[in-house]
Amino acid sequence: MGIVVRRISVVLLLALSGTVSLAQDAELPTVRENSAIPDRIQRIIDGHNLPDSSFSFFVQEVGAEQALFTFNADKAMNPASAIKTVTTLAALESLGPAFTWQTELYALGPIQNGVLRGDLLMKGGGDPFMIEDQLRGMLKSLQRAGVEHITGNLILDGSYFDASVENTRLIDNQSGRAYNTNPNAIIANFQAMTFFFYPHTNGRDVIIHTDPRLPNVKITNRLRLANRSCGGYQRGISFNLNPDDPSEVIFEGQFPSRCSRYQMVREVLNAPDYTFGLFKELWEELGGQLDGDIRSGAVPDDLDAIVVWNSVPMSDIIKSINKFSNNLMTRHLLLTMGAEILGPPATVDKGIEAVKNYLELKSLDSALLTMTNGAGLSRDTRVTVALLNEVLQSAWASPYMPEYVASLPLNGMDGTMRNRVRGSQMSGRMHVKTGSLDEVTAVNGFIYSQSNRVFAVSGMVNHELADRGPGNELLDSLLTWVYLQ
Repeated sequence: MGIVVRRISVVLLLALSGTVSLAQDAELPTVRENSAIPDRIQRIIDGHNLPDSSFSFFVQEVGAEQALFTFNADKAMNPASAIKTVTTLAALESLGPAFTWQTELYALGPIQNGVLRGDLLMKGGGDPFMIEDQLRGMLKSLQRAGVEHITGNLILDGSYFDASVENTRLIDNQSGRAYNTNPNAIIANFQAMTFFFYPHTNGRDVIIHTDPRLPNVKITNRLRLANRSCGGYQRGISFNLNPDDPSEVIFEGQFPSRCSRYQMVREVLNAPDYTFGLFKELWEELGGQLDGDIRSGAVPDDLDAIVVWNSVPMSDIIKSINKFSNNLMTRHLLLTMGAEILGPPATVDKGIEAVKNYLELKSLDSALLTMTNGAGLSRDTRVTVALLNEVLQSAWASPYMPEYVASLPLNGMDGTMRNRVRGSQMSGRMHVKTGSLDEVTAVNGFIYSQSNRVFAVSGMVNHELADRGPGNELLDSLLTWVYLQ
């Protein structure tokens, strides 16, 4: 789970056994019966007293007719963010690796000597990666189109997504958390703001800087320094939005004087207001002028865009999604599939239908999948390891296999696997997507074994200890066992 700020549901907690020693099991593993759990995996199960109903495994060499090892293969369980492997493959194959999202700019008035005498309309296409640098690039294109001064308003059109997509229930009732940001076709920079905190040299106050600096966000700083070591939840900082004025961010609490710096990422404003604030900040940074305010509207009939900005391609999008488990990008991906395949405006139901249609097209049983948003940010998502593994097998046979595999985290090297299953012999041998929620952990991906065979590996743990270390320890033992084949 891009922005990596999850504490309980986006980025995996580090495994207690992040470095696995091959010396612990020097003997060569043997192929087991499908229901027999290998010894090194059973030791972890017994050590944490995990019930058989709390985990499921599926291991199969790519292209093989029979599985090497399975357990609870047909048990539907919560995969957390590992479900992104299904969403991203469906999108990659359905829309293609070169697919791009378009954001369009329309001049609602004449342009004379660099002055747009009227409004500028921005129509969002659901770009999941309209970060600050992308928006700046689009505004430079606007200047090349002859606009330096906008006398009217910035009108935002987010109608490509149905309004219902913004009403999703928060998974943990934590408003302001970037992982809980709802989709919006006109969103920019993940609607997130990074706050940096520094101790003031006067020994009393706390300095706050922001990135980006949005002109329509007000900061009320009630923080004070406390003479203590750097530690504690959020370093003693309380983040709140003014209920009477959501553009005001209020910080309270006592910040440890021995912290040289601390940073916090939070969602601020709503999507249109955030996009307007970032647009205005970057436009003025580039020397432009905007006289008006923000409005909502729609593109008039028979009007051509003066700028059409294309996003980075799908192949890059799925890499950001799978490497760093970005929930918002995945939800945009699902919605885009629904709109492109079943017609706009995009809805979650259309996106889920598009994924299930893809599975059926590949002769995979979509009834084994219960999906809510495509990102795994849900308590209701269910899938079997058998279906997850079939998806991997299908991916390996896809003409876009290189793009798909390259999007998955590399163990001991990057993404959410950078601190897991490390070691000189194993690092970089596993392309594995992870998943984590409270009481849920999962893996799904490919392993190049020490004998240079390629295995598709799927595993899930649903248990109160799953996200507290034992779950990752169990799945890391599974990954290590497969590597030793």
